[in-house]
Amino acid sequence: MTNTVDIITFGCRLNSYESEAMRTLAQSAGLGDVVLVNTCAVTAEAERQARQAIRKARREKPSATIIVTGCAAQIHPERYAALDEVDHVIGNNEKLKAETYASLVSERGGQARVVVEDIQRAGQAIAPLVSGFAGGLTRGFVQVQNGCDHRCTYCIIPYGRGVSRSVSAAAIISQTQTLVEQGFPEIVLAGVDIASYGADLAGKPTLGAMVREMLAAVPELKRLRLSSLDPAAIDEDLWWLLEHEPRLMPHWHLSLQAGDDTVLKRMARRHRVKDLRALCERARAARPDIIFGADLIAGFPAETDAMAEGTLALVEELDLTWLHVFPYSARIGTPAAKMPQVPMEVRRARAARLRQVGQAAMIRHLEGIVGQRVAAHVEQPMLARTPTFAEVRLETSAMVGSVIEVEVLARDGEKLVGRESKTK
Repeated sequence: MTNTVDIITFGCRLNSYESEAMRTLAQSAGLGDVVLVNTCAVTAEAERQARQAIRKARREKPSATIIVTGCAAQIHPERYAALDEVDHVIGNNEKLKAETYASLVSERGGQARVVVEDIQRAGQAIAPLVSGFAGGLTRGFVQVQNGCDHRCTYCIIPYGRGVSRSVSAAAIISQTQTLVEQGFPEIVLAGVDIASYGADLAGKPTLGAMVREMLAAVPELKRLRLSSLDPAAIDEDLWWLLEHEPRLMPHWHLSLQAGDDTVLKRMARRHRVKDLRALCERARAARPDIIFGADLIAGFPAETDAMAEGTLALVEELDLTWLHVFPYSARIGTPAAKMPQVPMEVRRARAARLRQVGQAAMIRHLEGIVGQRVAAHVEQPMLARTPTFAEVRLETSAMVGSVIEVEVLARDGEKLVGRESKTK
């Protein structure tokens, strides 16, 4: 038996973080010749890719034990247990418990073993601290929250992760301090709905209040990023940090989803177009160099051409730069799946147009940086990242994990080209 734990991850940053925790737990339990598949349930395509990866893993590693987990496995464990290639199906809670891996056996054959807790009753567990990341990544992740209390009509994730649960500020500070001491200059706060942070804790601290406390407690931390933010839940402390705290990077990724009020209402989103305009205006007034990313769904049920054009126009108006665009994917069990569906070819065409607009915005942003000197975080010997999340290909090697001043020389496709500036 080979002593390896291979992980195949689909979906969000939180899934990636949890995969690293799973790797540690499986290795500590002494498991070997194991393939862990951490699935995503956001789209049908993500599930299709997971099934494809499972079959490929069995072909390439016929003797391995294949364990399937993640949101898709949590919601539909029977689908994965029915696959001949699968040995075990474990839920989103079970994948984060050491005793799960200690109890797994390596023998294959027969019906897959299924261990999936009712997450709606229990809520999802918080992953243990991860101190190492695949590929030697020096951008560390700290989980601050899990689950979601909202019920957007298109979203299946609350059924895979349960209600919102927050990590205490003390635990977040401790984990951040540990990663900083291990040499991570940049931390990303991750979760399913991090803007809802603290609603379940005593005193109901906000995300911004927790971040202020964390940054004060860990002055050695050089850079902080936030994962996706709900535009309807940005608190006043977070606004204060954007204006006054240079360690908070000027890059906010918004869970925007659409730029038309009728679509947003049908989605059961809590913001409207006027709120998005006000948010971007306030943010740019507080931090003129801020860049926005956005999640967008193309072809939501009953979306007309005019509604889709409204989203395109708003993306251009607000100059949204880093876009994550998804054609709408019906999820059985969600209200939107029962609404009148837009033909798939129309969804894909609308998604392609949104991506084109995002590509143009990204190129404008990159070209606007050319000729500047920026503080860049060296993630690989020849690759660094600017505060606004643009990648810079370095002309000469630099120390991984350092933050250096880079003179940006040119744009090369979707990356910048730069060299370390020796001037102070």
